[in-house]
Amino acid sequence: MIKIENVETFNFENAIRGMRNPLSSWGKSDSTPGTLGAADLNLMRRLYKAGSEHRKYLRQIFVSMDITAPLYWFKEFDTYKIGTVSNSCSTMHTIHKKEFSLDDFSIEHVSDDALDINCANGKYWNKPIDALVDLIDILNACREKYLETKDKKWWWQLIQLLPSSYNQKRTITMNYENAITIIKQRTGHKLDEWSVLIEELKKLPHLEEIIGE
Repeated sequence: MIKIENVETFNFENAIRGMRNPLSSWGKSDSTPGTLGAADLNLMRRLYKAGSEHRKYLRQIFVSMDITAPLYWFKEFDTYKIGTVSNSCSTMHTIHKKEFSLDDFSIEHVSDDALDINCANGKYWNKPIDALVDLIDILNACREKYLETKDKKWWWQLIQLLPSSYNQKRTITMNYENAITIIKQRTGHKLDEWSVLIEELKKLPHLEEIIGE
């Protein structure tokens, strides 16, 4: 599960002005506030094709968004550290603030099919979804114990037993170079979250026009 909200792009005007600095060609710029001109778009495309050392303007066009996604996905997203900034809801400070529920986790692929499981105390049938439901009950019991006693031992249970399917909200800022890199490197990835993010990135103003794909 991934939810993307409050998408905003900014700094096109400054990026275009800087793009024309090397040849002092500001007079050829035909963009207006809110509209990308044909001449500027043409130069953007040519610089993009010329390589990363020529398309520095992409690093001056920014996009910000709120992303709610499971921890296992953010672990992969965190590989994109250069040029990105992330400000997240604090798991460490707020994990005990509310009761846990199934809605707090990405479970769209968790099966409710019964499995034949061999355990030390015998053989029994169980469903993967039941394991998460039982774990949520344990987390809530530890949470209540921590709120009651303030004993950090019970807080540690929340931190170390928390599944990676737990959803976290982060405000992300990146630039167009980051967005294009994500599109190229993560298209076709087995995690559904990447395909959803990529579709959102492709909707960014003029991005697909610039890369010509």
